[in-house]
Amino acid sequence: MTGFATLALINLDAEDPAALAAFYSDVLGWKVLHSEGDYAMIGDGTTSIGFGRVPGYSAPGWPVEAAPKRYHLDFYVDDLDKAEEQALALGATKPAEQPTPDRWRVLLDPAGHPFDICLRS
Repeated sequence: MTGFATLALINLDAEDPAALAAFYSDVLGWKVLHSEGDYAMIGDGTTSIGFGRVPGYSAPGWPVEAAPKRYHLDFYVDDLDKAEEQALALGATKPAEQPTPDRWRVLLDPAGHPFDICLRS
């Protein structure tokens, strides 16, 4: 099937766009392309992720969602323990509940969005 559009970028809600862009820039090794007040963006030359300030932003939480979860990102890694350690050092947190900790781990970014680090097959 042929579509009529191409993906420009993914935008995520944030309380602090610059901080969230810096976090994911370090996680992915991507450049911060823009960071000014209400909006920041990172990219690798092919794909971009934007972060926009939302007044009154509230993190969804996990596993008990205080607000509905809007999305989550999955990242492949070669070593779960090392990737978890690196993400935690960058400001991520690890909830106590972990569904399959030997294959993937749920972490929360500094804004409270859940994301998964998944063992590369």
